Amino acid sequence: MTITINHFLVVSFLLFSIGLLGVLVRRNFLTVLMSVELMLNAVNLNLIAFSRRLSDLTGQVFSVFVITIAAGEAAIGLALTISLFRQRRTLNVEDANTMQG
Repeated sequence: MTITINHFLVVSFLLFSIGLLGVLVRRNFLTVLMSVELMLNAVNLNLIAFSRRLSDLTGQVFSVFVITIAAGEAAIGLALTISLFRQRRTLNVEDANTMQG
């Protein structure tokens, strides 16, 4: 049995769906950030699968850029998480929606 591009697309769809469900359902800020990372990894899987199928390196180059953006997002997300916890003593997303001056 050979692995075709359809297999990669199904796995990518499942990863993206789990990430989207995590963003929409979860209330913990760290869980939301991990779900966004899961969605970005699903996009990377699509880019690399199509890059390999078309024998073109463009998808792999874009994948490197997505990984770079994900690393920056993780660093900024960690800083926001620490700041939120220090100010509110909670990581609940619903408690972070009000601004205080």
